Amino acid sequence: MSTAVNVPSAVRPADKRPIASFHPSPWGDYFLKYVPCDQVTQAKMEDEVKKVEEDVKKELRKLAKAVGKPLELLNFIDVVERLGVGYRLEQEIEDLVQAIFDNDKFGVDEFDLYHTSLWFRLLRQHGFHVSCDVFGKFKGRNGRFKDSLASDVKGILGLYEASHVRTHGDDTLDEALVFTTTHLKAVVTNQPNHPLVPQVTHALMQPYHKGMPRLESRHFIAFYEKDPYHDKTLLKFGKLDFNLVQALHKKELKDLSRWWKDLDMHAKMPFPSRDRVPEGYFWTLGPFYEPQFALCRKFFLQVFKVTSIVDDIYDAYGTIDELTAFTKAAERWDRSCLDELPEYMKVSYASLIDTFEEFERDLAPQGRSWSVKYAREEMIQMCRVYYQEAKWCHEKYSPTCDEYLEKASIVSFGYNLGTVVCFLGMGDVATKEAFEWARGNPKVVRAAGIIGRLMDDIGSHHFEQGRDHVPSAVECYIRQHGVDEVTAQRELGKRVESSWKDINEMMLKPYMMPKPLLTRILNECRIVDVIYKGEDSYTFSNTTMKKNISHILTDPIPI
Repeated sequence: MSTAVNVPSAVRPADKRPIASFHPSPWGDYFLKYVPCDQVTQAKMEDEVKKVEEDVKKELRKLAKAVGKPLELLNFIDVVERLGVGYRLEQEIEDLVQAIFDNDKFGVDEFDLYHTSLWFRLLRQHGFHVSCDVFGKFKGRNGRFKDSLASDVKGILGLYEASHVRTHGDDTLDEALVFTTTHLKAVVTNQPNHPLVPQVTHALMQPYHKGMPRLESRHFIAFYEKDPYHDKTLLKFGKLDFNLVQALHKKELKDLSRWWKDLDMHAKMPFPSRDRVPEGYFWTLGPFYEPQFALCRKFFLQVFKVTSIVDDIYDAYGTIDELTAFTKAAERWDRSCLDELPEYMKVSYASLIDTFEEFERDLAPQGRSWSVKYAREEMIQMCRVYYQEAKWCHEKYSPTCDEYLEKASIVSFGYNLGTVVCFLGMGDVATKEAFEWARGNPKVVRAAGIIGRLMDDIGSHHFEQGRDHVPSAVECYIRQHGVDEVTAQRELGKRVESSWKDINEMMLKPYMMPKPLLTRILNECRIVDVIYKGEDSYTFSNTTMKKNISHILTDPIPI
């Protein structure tokens, strides 16, 4: 049996601080200076979107009634969703996908590779457990995918995207991922002028199913516009809605930036904390970008920012004695504890209490103040886990990889807290049963936590180990199994993929919880895949993160 490794080193002095250095956000006051459009312009934008929306709904109804046009219907639904406007036709699309699933004569047996893959992916993404045996017709006598498919770039790309909705036991899709990845890379290398190369290159870096929906829509609009066969009405619909929603997001970010600046938390800390409001708001758009979730975004960003400071206190500044006092104060959750804390901790502790009390006031008109206690309990548990990691670091204790994941670090990534906070603003669909379920750390929340923790650790391993810090999952795995870094990252990557299969299973019917709640968990995994793919772009936000924020939160799309 593998055991933890006690590194032969003295316990860290109790007054030594594991100070980290974080660069400032590249955005400064950019979003604070945003000037929202006037009400007349806003109303005009909304009217224009509604008019195009009605045209799209008419076309969708026409296709639904048409006999012998299943491919056009599949393509239409896919484009609507990838443009980011599916939320406006949610019920219509759900009804149509249900009808497609129920229709034995839909003709999938006669579809080419691209449309078979599209049919499969759409049904899986809408919760229907269709069998991957449907791809058997594209295999040869040797049981492998036919090499002749390599010339069908669109079909190979479609199969590649479909392979990412696989669950445990979908061996055909495991094979499909390897097969399509190999051939798509060959296309990029050997056919650089192929019209699909930009889309292929993006997909290899960021599969659609694992991508942040809002960011993927921005990329798809650009790809779709260059398609000579694009539907002009759909493209206009996507652009108009994107700009309308972007204006809302920029107004929210302006208000939340003002909230954070008024708190002046960053300046009150005696260490360089991560001042990341635009980056935090970008993260917030992962779980929910749709307009109706404004309150959810407010809650999520406020908890995100306050928790980020607490994380930095435990991780990058506090001494073990100070952290012991802070953890005890968090467990008591009482303003009377302020007198027992160092001056810099008083600011963070008071902001925690203030933030959760504000949530109770915000939810009081809906009669849902009761739900805040679940988030508060998860916040307290987060502090306990932060403290456990700080003790490991202080004692120079190196846990096994399994102990690291089970006892602390899955929770410390924040998915348990994040899931409960996501539910706060969701309205009546988030029942007491749902909160109890989320707090019970079900398999799917654990899977999401593993994805987040391992991708974070792989992406930030070298930075974190360059200072006095608890061992990452990579380092724990290396020590436990006696392997090199490359092997450790590969094996941990397999655990990430296995957890994605758990997530995909969660999204199949019958749902264990209402779909709107489960979608928030799925989307949390997606934003992590974007932020931590190969790097920690939240902490080091000057490059990839800055580019992504620019894509969706700066300039509107030209119509």
